Amino acid sequence: MNELIHLTQCNNFLQNICITSVAGALKKLDGVSAAEVNLDAGNVDVTFDSSKVTVDDMKKAIEEQGYDVA
Repeated sequence: MNELIHLTQCNNFLQNICITSVAGALKKLDGVSAAEVNLDAGNVDVTFDSSKVTVDDMKKAIEEQGYDVA
């Protein structure tokens, strides 16, 4: 299953840090097989197993990295 999670904050100055921290946090979750951050679109495309992880779990992982999620 794929899901687009919309980021509401990711400072341009820190783009590489944002990409690394958000994707890394998501990939650590059991059930997430891929996470691709698209700063231009302001979202993260996540491939995951919905029987193992929820969208709320993924949003929480992003927020724990200090980023806002819509």
